[in-house]
Amino acid sequence: MRAPLQYSPAHIQRTVSERLALRVVFAGTPSFAVPALQALMRSSIELVAVYTQPDRPAGRGRRISKSPVKLAARASGLPLRQPLRLDDDLDFLKSLAPDLFAVVAYGQILSAEILNLPRLGCINIHASLLPRWRGAAPIQRAIEAGDRISGITLMRMDQGLDTGDVLRQIETPISDIDPAATLGTRLADLGADALAQLLVAPEAHIGQAIPQNPLQASYAAKLTKEESWLDWTQTAVTLERQIRAYFPIPLARSILLDQLVIVHSATLGSNTLSAAPGTIIGLSQEGIQVQTIDGTINLSTLQLAGRKPVSAKSFVNGFSVRPGQRFSAAKAFYAKR
Repeated sequence: MRAPLQYSPAHIQRTVSERLALRVVFAGTPSFAVPALQALMRSSIELVAVYTQPDRPAGRGRRISKSPVKLAARASGLPLRQPLRLDDDLDFLKSLAPDLFAVVAYGQILSAEILNLPRLGCINIHASLLPRWRGAAPIQRAIEAGDRISGITLMRMDQGLDTGDVLRQIETPISDIDPAATLGTRLADLGADALAQLLVAPEAHIGQAIPQNPLQASYAAKLTKEESWLDWTQTAVTLERQIRAYFPIPLARSILLDQLVIVHSATLGSNTLSAAPGTIIGLSQEGIQVQTIDGTINLSTLQLAGRKPVSAKSFVNGFSVRPGQRFSAAKAFYAKR
């Protein structure tokens, strides 16, 4: 007669832990979502599937581009899926028997059937302190509006646009020099840490979720390329904030000597009022000094279309910039075409 199998306590503990591990589906697309995915990989959950948007043409050459989440998932050998619509994969999702969905800037609205599929629902990391800045561009709109505080919200998703109950919020200050890229990186890391902590005891957090106050809500509309054209009749503060908010996408732009000029960074100048808005009034260590409606800003990093970004000093030397030249609006540029 065969002797009964003998299992060590460590083996039994490991088997129980594996059986009880939280089954999580992750859905995300841009670089903002990658830290959260990496946090899940380091945690004790079972990551049963990763979803991201299909590969699409991008850039000037319209080459097929893979999302940052796809690259991170492939590098780690994670099970990856890219349906056009998440509902197209509903049967497969049901077969996974997920406990929870973690959603970070996925790029699709989830249907009621998807939202109700996981046992614990769907949790989203949103890059603002909800209900302020619901919508697609919370980081950029916060900088543009001059907010001094931003943060992340862990939210239990419902069918509204970022209207779900709040599970946790973490604040971070917005400095006077933060572009969207820097603030976004900071918020992505905060969100990833918060998600990892929540998954230690998700039921307890979900049970303490707090409804949002709709009377305090504001909307962060998606950025458009039309918005990225600098209007030099605006205040210096407004223009400087726009330049920071639009870096690295869609990037602030203007026209100088019939050439498209992309502005990557700038600082506030003086209260000087000596020329028409858009006029270059000086060149200094701080950059190219440009007149606005109420003062000046210093353009410090610039780029001609099709070339690399350079310092203001290199731009001046290579483009024959001098005082008296004037940046113009996009309408004036395209009217000549």
